[in-house]
Amino acid sequence: MSEITVAVVQTAPKLAEQEENIVNMREKALQISRRQPTDLIVFPELATTGRECGLRFPRLAERLDGSVVNIMAQTASEMNVSIAFGMVLKEKVESIIYNAMVLVGPDGEVSGGYRKVHLRGEERMAFREGHRFPVLDTPFGTIGLLIGWDVMFPEAARSLVLDGASLIAIGANWESGQEAAWRTLLMARAIENGVFVAAANRIGEEPSYSFGGDSIILGPKGEPFAAMDEPTEGYAVARFDLDEVRRVREESQILQHRHPDAYRKLVKRY
Repeated sequence: MSEITVAVVQTAPKLAEQEENIVNMREKALQISRRQPTDLIVFPELATTGRECGLRFPRLAERLDGSVVNIMAQTASEMNVSIAFGMVLKEKVESIIYNAMVLVGPDGEVSGGYRKVHLRGEERMAFREGHRFPVLDTPFGTIGLLIGWDVMFPEAARSLVLDGASLIAIGANWESGQEAAWRTLLMARAIENGVFVAAANRIGEEPSYSFGGDSIILGPKGEPFAAMDEPTEGYAVARFDLDEVRRVREESQILQHRHPDAYRKLVKRY
């Protein structure tokens, strides 16, 4: 399959109200899938909890076999769609939690997950950093996942592309007033890698933050395919041909003309 349909969903999660947020996410996914067959639905960062949960994060954290993932996996199976969404993830040690994106497939199974590598500000007090950028196989191709501030770091998207990603799905809690930077960074990541980008950013307000939305789907030349121009709940949908990635990269030679030996300082800490 090369032609796929992707949706980015813009929500306003209620702070620490996990059950209510999951119900809203499920309803949005069902609404999208009933209107048109869809291959991938992308939700924002921390879509199940909101951002400023502080000491409540450990209580809200779940494992990959927990109820949050099970509900979303069941939804994916019912609608024959892949769903990527942000949640608080824990593993064997209860006190270690991650800001994560999880991908569930149309078979109702977990396709994989990503633990945010680039934590910012108070996130460092709540979460453990991830340490790798996995690429995930889906029925329609290989994709990568990123979260929020990751888009500030070109190395993150490039790592995914070098491992075979044709599409990067991004969930974010990008703040209002910074929409120009948000869109510029997403366009840069798309153009410099010749890759599709599907970015879902939340809206709404919390005690210390307000969020700007502007969820968008971009092509491998940075061209917008669909976008949410208003800071309201909703979604944007686009259908495109993943084979365009190969054509764009062959035309630009963007990957072939790299000189990795000249970039050695990029892997050194400042």
